[in-house]
Amino acid sequence: MIRLSRASYRKMIQNLAWAAGYNIVAIPLAAGAFAWAGVTLSPAIGAVLISMSTIVVALNAQLLRRVQLSPNLRYDN
Repeated sequence: MIRLSRASYRKMIQNLAWAAGYNIVAIPLAAGAFAWAGVTLSPAIGAVLISMSTIVVALNAQLLRRVQLSPNLRYDN
């Protein structure tokens, strides 16, 4: 169970980094902060991108299924 706990923690950090990085870029774009430079993002595209971000986080979490839970220890008697 320690192996699963450590893998879960790593996935949480990865998902947090992905979501934070995405939001740092996407929110100012959607708010029009870079409109002066000609860079804008329509609300419809923003909605699609936020949905894709959610899917990426969910798929990343599904990779926990690959964690090998059986111990590789061998006991010799």
